[in-house]
Amino acid sequence: MLSKLKALGPGLLYAGAAVGVSHVVQSTKAGAEYGNILIVGIILAHIFKYPFFELGPKYTQETQQNLLHGFKRIGKWALAIVALLTIGTMFTIQAAVTIVTSGLALKITGLTMSPVAMSAILLIICIAISAIGRFNVLDKIMKVIMITLSVTTVIALVSSFFYQIPSADLKPGKVFDLGNGADIIFLIAFLGWMPAPLDISIWHSIWSEEEVSHGKQQRKSMFDFRVGFWGTAILGASFLMLGANVIYGSGIELAAGGVAYAQQLIDIYVKSIGSWSYWVIAIAAFTTMFSTTLTCLDAMPRVLTRITALWRSQETGDTLDASEVSQSGTKESAYRMRVIWLFVIAVGALVLLQFFISDMKQMVNVATSLSFLTAPILAILMIQIVRKQLPKSFWPAWKYGIAFTGVAFLILLGVAYLRLVAFS
Repeated sequence: MLSKLKALGPGLLYAGAAVGVSHVVQSTKAGAEYGNILIVGIILAHIFKYPFFELGPKYTQETQQNLLHGFKRIGKWALAIVALLTIGTMFTIQAAVTIVTSGLALKITGLTMSPVAMSAILLIICIAISAIGRFNVLDKIMKVIMITLSVTTVIALVSSFFYQIPSADLKPGKVFDLGNGADIIFLIAFLGWMPAPLDISIWHSIWSEEEVSHGKQQRKSMFDFRVGFWGTAILGASFLMLGANVIYGSGIELAAGGVAYAQQLIDIYVKSIGSWSYWVIAIAAFTTMFSTTLTCLDAMPRVLTRITALWRSQETGDTLDASEVSQSGTKESAYRMRVIWLFVIAVGALVLLQFFISDMKQMVNVATSLSFLTAPILAILMIQIVRKQLPKSFWPAWKYGIAFTGVAFLILLGVAYLRLVAFS
């Protein structure tokens, strides 16, 4: 078992990208506003998205290539859709995760600089890790971060069960109502990134391919993926129960601003659980958000760089792997392109923060809702990859059943969301 834990790699990168706003912000808020009922949403989201998230590393295991090759085999139009979805959501995703991380960093350090300035510092650090350290450093750092996150979150959760809201502060908590438009809109925003947007399946396949290109043996089991996937489910439920145990029924209103929210979150937990828990809560929250900020900024440039190389290549995707380059350049030019995308995404996120800094809630809802609404498109393309390009035994009948049910579930909720927004 110890040898397996030491060998964990892309599965922890997946977990680092997934465990972030969906957990610290959305899961905590779900528990704080509705109690434990939305744990059902966490369970359903993981069940319906499981085949698609598993596809990323399993496709690489089967073909020795990343999932983008599968999209290109469908046709360049499919690759173009992935590129458009990535470009259309990358700034909101990066801005949403970075501003929450910034708020936590300001709270912990006590610095008085602006949240955007702190966001810039954090993004520079992430750029340095991704661009200078490249994959090996990212892999090692994420192991430390995820172990720290898991231990501190468990300590905080166990402590929260011994806390009782003072009777003088008790107020009736909200009851989730499927007939309430506001509750449905929150549910969609909650599920949009629970445990993560479907794009992470592509990221995971690229990280798996990178691992092989750096001399590590191709994994023969899905242990690495399952640890990351089910670990995010446990952490999501943990943050939700933290919110339910400490905030639900207390009458506390969570702040909308990213910095105010992050600082309020730590203060609430410390006040409720005890002053001894300050660093436990602070480290758990910050490592959660920093891991997401880092992995998102690392992954999206890798995706866009791979798409560009595949688009320029005259091959069908069967012969281009992680170490090869397109006809128009070299491996070094591909690296330079990735660094350029790193800066483009970072700068774009900072510009976006100038407009949304006062309302983190709105920005997070926009980012998560966009991911939710575009998920059925990616899901349908992924099903096509499995049906047309992989052995019949790759997905048993029950996985197809879950996948098609998941697509129907995403479409129905998406239609409901659009109707509510249009007529609200």
